[in-house]
Amino acid sequence: MFSINPDDLTQKPIEQAETIPSDWYTDPGFLTIEEKTIFKKNWQLACHQSQIPNPGDSICRTVAGNPIIIVRENSGEIRAFYNVCRHRGGPLHVKCGTTTVLQCKYHGWTYLMDGSLRGVPQFDRVELFDKKDFGLKPVKTALWQGLLFISLNDEIHPFEDVVNGILDRIHPIRLDEMSYHTSTVDRINCNWKVYVDNYLEGYHIPIVHPELSGLLDYKNYITETGEYFSLQYSPFSSSSADNPYKAENGRAFYYFIYPNIMLNILPGRLQTNIIEPDGHDKCRVIFDFFYADPEKAEDDGTIAGDLEYSAKIQQEDIEICEAVQTGLKSDVYDKGRFSVKRELGVWHFQSLLKKNLLDFQS
Repeated sequence: MFSINPDDLTQKPIEQAETIPSDWYTDPGFLTIEEKTIFKKNWQLACHQSQIPNPGDSICRTVAGNPIIIVRENSGEIRAFYNVCRHRGGPLHVKCGTTTVLQCKYHGWTYLMDGSLRGVPQFDRVELFDKKDFGLKPVKTALWQGLLFISLNDEIHPFEDVVNGILDRIHPIRLDEMSYHTSTVDRINCNWKVYVDNYLEGYHIPIVHPELSGLLDYKNYITETGEYFSLQYSPFSSSSADNPYKAENGRAFYYFIYPNIMLNILPGRLQTNIIEPDGHDKCRVIFDFFYADPEKAEDDGTIAGDLEYSAKIQQEDIEICEAVQTGLKSDVYDKGRFSVKRELGVWHFQSLLKKNLLDFQS
């Protein structure tokens, strides 16, 4: 069983702090702790409302090993449940021909969209059985700017605390006016935190992304932190006329919401990343693309350009993240130090990790 050294949970200012130890990235036992202390205790991004636009639409996610189903009712309300039939654990789907019934794919038990058990085939001789005791287990939800967040923790902090200040910063951009277009999924041979660490700093950009570096005014690359999020942004360089990400007014916001959510926000478009552990040394990156006017963005080549450029940057990140994972497993590395100027976001993320782990230890 993995044992955490209490000294590794010490919180220090970035000027004095060390990075988290390498075995937090490489030991299979640490992921079990993370599932309990991080993924089950914090808000998770499930989807955008435009991904389930019609009554009866559904989407499935997994959080800390727990399957979740998100459905839209006829009233338009979006609900989330553990995707687990109360009979023998089978998975659910929207019953064919209806928009109001969830049915188990294993033995056909059916549930209404409020989670109540409706039908139990061939159960008439079962004694001391009350359908009211076997409804689906609901999952806490929060809808913000068209994005649906879920939590397995009923006592979680209010979601408003998580995004406090973001709307004022991105105004007049509205994320609920975006529509889903497409998704990509990458499976990467690195711990999920390696990928997050990499996203949270521009320090590597001149080395890993030389083309991107030429498009940014790197000297003025800024990182800011809130309670549960960090923000990165940079002006474009004066010679960046061909930048495929260039916004109409020069603004692009790259938000990270703890513990594993990335929102890349530009006028007219939104890109979300959900980083899911796939074992202790692998992760899945779900990359969704949204547009305020998908038809126009398709016609003028914006979408094609976004997908092509994103794939290029992603491949560069994958290569370095996989190499870092190899380095973290080596005999010579345990902890490093932070660049005060360039790695504030990484320090902030790792500080939140430590806080969750301290709460677990106490």
